[in-house]
Amino acid sequence: MLQKFGLDWFLLALVFVVAAAALWPAPGITGGPLHVEWVAKYGLVIVFFLYGLTLSPEKMRAGLTRWKVHVTVQLGTFVLFPIVVLIAGFFLKDVFPPEVWLGFFYVAALPSTVSSSVAMTSLARGNVPVAIFNATLSAFLGVFLTPLLMAWYMHSTGQSLPLESVITKVVLLVLVPTAAGQIAHRWLAEWAKRNGSWLKICDRAVILAIVYNSFCDSISAGIWSDHDASLLVSMIVGVIALFFVIYGLMKIPAKAIGLDREDTIACLFCGSKKSLATGVPLSKVMFGANPALGLIIAPLMLFHFFQLLIVSVIANRLARDPIAAPVKA
Repeated sequence: MLQKFGLDWFLLALVFVVAAAALWPAPGITGGPLHVEWVAKYGLVIVFFLYGLTLSPEKMRAGLTRWKVHVTVQLGTFVLFPIVVLIAGFFLKDVFPPEVWLGFFYVAALPSTVSSSVAMTSLARGNVPVAIFNATLSAFLGVFLTPLLMAWYMHSTGQSLPLESVITKVVLLVLVPTAAGQIAHRWLAEWAKRNGSWLKICDRAVILAIVYNSFCDSISAGIWSDHDASLLVSMIVGVIALFFVIYGLMKIPAKAIGLDREDTIACLFCGSKKSLATGVPLSKVMFGANPALGLIIAPLMLFHFFQLLIVSVIANRLARDPIAAPVKA
């Protein structure tokens, strides 16, 4: 049933670790008996090394020529998203506590997701090389732009982010492992392809450990005890609204610059999605041991779930359309 909507076991695992943290946070807290924080800390290097290892330079080069799509997607990812969240925050300031608004802006500042954008673009018969190029370019730009956007936002809202320290950590824990993985790609590409399913499990296991540790710490610190179920409902409404606003707005430049059906699909799918695989590990670097980390990453987890659900429905519908039919949504 999950696979029908482009979902998989990972989403169920996310629900499970959050529920486990809510029911019994003690084992997973920082310094607790499981020492999950060690996996969360050192697993970052593994996650980004594997990302670099599995990234194909050949596939990236295949999408280089469509510069109009690339500019549109990257502006949507790193400019349109933050603007929409800032406008929403200005008019709806009292809807969410500051930690949740921080989480929404963190969603807006993140790069696009790679695997699901490519998979959904392929399903909808869009331009796959363009999707690969843009999702990958977005991930690299995000290493620098996400910390800068977060530093600006936190400073403007009276919060602090030690930008120099964060950039240093990002370079050491994200950029260097990714670069090392790209170098190793030359020799280990075939091995990585043969063992892709195991590498994916390793990557996601680290993400689950970070989520579990973050929610255990937040629940143990009493962060969630100040809020009821209405906050979760409001966040769900918020992430769904955010997705549809961005998806709708991205159609305007796509139509204005005359993108064809295939490029439009790649543009809409890449420009409206955000990466949980990058966001969760990076949140540990950005926000460190902040006890509210579970609350901060909650909008990202919800956005991830609903973006997959919504885009899979759109992609399946587009897949049934005649090739020459205009893009609908």
